[in-house]
This record gives sequence, structure tokens and C-alpha cells, in this order.
Amino acid sequence: MTKAKDKSPAETSGRDLASEIANTFEWLIIAFVLAFVFRSFVLEAFRIPTGSMADTLMGAHFRLRCIQCGYKYDHGADSGYQPINLQRRMRSLPSTRCPSCGYVRPVSTVASVSGGDRILVLKCLYQFVEPKQWDVVVFKNPLEPKINYIKRLIGRPGQKLEIIDGDVYIDGEISRKPPRVQKDLWMPIYDNDFQPAKPDEPFFNGHVWRQPFKNTADSRWELDKANPVAFALDSPAEQVHMLYYDTSAGNDFRASYAYNDVSDYSHRPYCSDLMLRFYVSRQGHSGSIGAVLSKYESVYRGWVDFSGEMIITERYGGKEDVLARKQIDTGSGDRAVLFGFANVDHQLILRFGKERLMFDLGQTASDAGPRKTDIEPQVKIFGSGSLKLSQTALFRDIHYISQRYAGTSGGRGTEGHPFELEADEFFVLGDNSPNSQDGRWWNQEGIGNSDTHYRAGIVPRDYLVGKALYVYWPAGYDFPWPAGLKHFLARNSGRNRLLNAINALINLNWIPDISRMRFIYGGR
Repeated sequence: MTKAKDKSPAETSGRDLASEIANTFEWLIIAFVLAFVFRSFVLEAFRIPTGSMADTLMGAHFRLRCIQCGYKYDHGADSGYQPINLQRRMRSLPSTRCPSCGYVRPVSTVASVSGGDRILVLKCLYQFVEPKQWDVVVFKNPLEPKINYIKRLIGRPGQKLEIIDGDVYIDGEISRKPPRVQKDLWMPIYDNDFQPAKPDEPFFNGHVWRQPFKNTADSRWELDKANPVAFALDSPAEQVHMLYYDTSAGNDFRASYAYNDVSDYSHRPYCSDLMLRFYVSRQGHSGSIGAVLSKYESVYRGWVDFSGEMIITERYGGKEDVLARKQIDTGSGDRAVLFGFANVDHQLILRFGKERLMFDLGQTASDAGPRKTDIEPQVKIFGSGSLKLSQTALFRDIHYISQRYAGTSGGRGTEGHPFELEADEFFVLGDNSPNSQDGRWWNQEGIGNSDTHYRAGIVPRDYLVGKALYVYWPAGYDFPWPAGLKHFLARNSGRNRLLNAINALINLNWIPDISRMRFIYGGR
């Protein structure tokens, strides 16, 4: 018997190295396969290409700060945005309006440009659970199935949908947004903390700046120019004094979007779903604080009597009725307390600190009274005693537009044009309602497989991709390039293609805004 020859150390080392390399490649292949499976069936990243879901999700846009009051807001870029064409596009960009102080100005040629938000989409969810109303969904565009769209899901199979005065009605009853969705959809009309630096310029909605909150006749609220962000009152507890919001001075209640072109603001309908909030501090235990919101011909008042009661009333046809009241502990008054009064989705909501009082106006469209949508809403603040108000702000709800252009007929699912969904059909709308191509306006049948077609206006179940979950890379900050470089490129980039490309690249936002990373909320 011959004895086997022992392997040399060099041979053993070579085989071990080959085995390690093989194992490494094996793990890399497994990791690649798992990543592919995870991306295909579980979670995938998408970029928002347009502003149809603004301000919930941003497409390519300018990040702006009002040069008068300092309020931050965003203004959209066109959907065909390309960095190489940035300079040419900016020369034709229309003016923007500050959503707080109303200052109108053109976008600067050195303004910072952000690409679309990048989001994570949960793809497998709808294989196991039904999509919920108000979810933000990614789906294949029925007209071009190779392209993914993102909208908010409004209608589900078997439902009859109708948009009436900006609200969504399902089977004849108003569909109320979940609280977290509603919080994201409030849009600013005026924030008193942002005061203009040069109020004498005549560009605040076409005139010089004027404080939009004004005293009514015989009222004595102090509107101190030395401290314009606070309103003060010192009166006997039995004497009520009132401020009113003057739309001839400030932004009005039309369903306009700072993200969109200023030129069509005057054609938008009034939005009468409003919220007023401020912090109130007081001296003593007597007096009251409250707010007035009107809708059509009804005037609603919500107030707190510091003796210990919250009250909501309605005045209609010269008669005022108490709708709801509640006994509360108003506290000692030694600190500022948040006060809020909202009329949204046929609900009146009064808040004072941790206390809350609600009244349901009803589910049908007529429950809020005859719909006289040409009547401009009213907003007022009233109070008595020794009071100080701070952080006063006024907001409006999202308002779904029923006419694409002024004077045109209503779209699918709008008032007078209800739309009934059949099995496996869904209806979607964009949060930026005036600037969204969605189920209201799709005028062609959807394209299916094997020469099949889907009804115009719907998203079929098999075209749903998934639920938008999280903004992981929001539009960020501009890199701190030298100001001289930016001005040089802005002046000279039109003369040279290379300079034009460099100018486009340095105006992109390279640093993510971590504070805007967020979950995307949908149905309950």
C-alpha cells in the first residue's frame, strides 16, 4: 500500500483562497437576488416628477423665502424640467405670490432649484389588504401603462363619487379626511408672525401692505406697530371687542396654490372650510375669547367663557341657536393656551388647550344650508377682558376643483356629474387640484393587455403598484457655492453650453433637508 502524499502549505492556501472567493461570490449573488426580490415585491424607491401632489409631495420646484416677510414656500417647475435647460426655463418663469403676506415677485435667476421628493413605496400591501380611501397610491397610468403616476385614492369599487364645493361625497354623504391627513392638507392664508420688512412697496396683492386684521366699529383691540405680531385687549369683561379679517388687504379665500401660476388665482372658487388658531394669555378669571367663521349664509361662533364653558352657536336668518356647549376648567391664565376654531368637512371643531368641543353639521350636501358659493366667507376674532394673542394664523382646507378652466363644464365625478365605480375600479385625485391630470379629466379609455380596454377615468386594480410610505430624500438645501460664482454663471451661462450645464448643476440641491423626512399618511 502506498502512502498518500501530504499537500504542501502553498497548495492548501490556494484552495482555501479559492473557496473564500467562491463563498464571497455566492453571498453576493444571494444578496443581489434578495435585493431584486425586495425591490420587486416589497419596497421600491420612486422620484416625484411633477407637482400634481404638492404640497404633500413635491416635483421639481423652486424653494423660496419671501423677501418681504421671510415666509418659506415652494413654487413648481414645469414637468419637462431638465438641468441643462434650467437657465432658459427660468427666464420665462411667471411671478409667485407669498401665501402669507401676499407679496408678488418674479423668481430670481439665481433661485435654488430642487428635484422631486424621493419616496419609498410599499408594493406588497395591496396584495393582502384593500386600499383605503385617502391613501396616497402609486399606479400605472391607464393611458400609458409604462409610466407610474402618484395620486390620492378617493373612490373605491361600488361607490358613487361626487365632488361638491371642493369636498368629496361618497354615496351622497360627505367623506371626512382622517385627522392626520387633514393636518397635512391645511394650507396657509395668513400668518401674523411673518411681517413685511418694507410695507410701503405696492406689490402686496397690488397695493401697499396693510394689516388684514382690523377693528370693527367701536372695538379697541391694540394693533401695536412696535409689536405687530401680537394683538392685545384690555376691557371690562362684559364688553366684547372684535377683529375682522379684511380680504381687500390680505390674501383672499380662493382655492389658490403658491405652487402654481399666479395668473389664474382670480378664477378659483372660494374655499369656506377654514381654520383660525392663536395662543391666548389673560389676566384674571373673567372675560372670553372666541372666533367667527361663516359658510354660505350661516355664521358660526365658537368661544370660551373663562368662567368655565365652551360654546358653539349658529346664526342663520336672524336667529342664533346654541349647537353645543361644555363645562371645562379654563385654568389660572398664567400661561398662553392654544385656541382654535375650524369648520371643515361639515364639522365645527373648537379647541382650547387640551379641551375640545365638536358639532356635526350633517352628512349631506344640503345640511350646511343652501350652497351659495359666491358668498365670500367671513373670519373674525372677538373677546373681552385683559387678553394677549400671539401666533395668529389662518388656514384653508384642500379644495377639489370641479372646472378645469374658467367657464368650462365640470369634469367626471364633479357636481352634477356623479361617477359610479364598478368592480375593481378606483378613482384618484391630485392634492394640487388645479394642476393635476387625474380621473376627472382622463378622456380616453385605459389600455389593457391583449387589446382590452378600461373605462375612462378609472384606475384598474391590476394597475395599482403600492402605497406611498415615506419621504426618505426630500428636496434639500443648496450647496454653499460662492455667491460671485452663482452670479457669474447666471449672467454668462446663456452664451456657452458648458457654462449653462455647470449653472444648472450648482443650482440643484445637494444636501437633503432631514427635517422634511416624513411618513406619508393616508386612510385610517
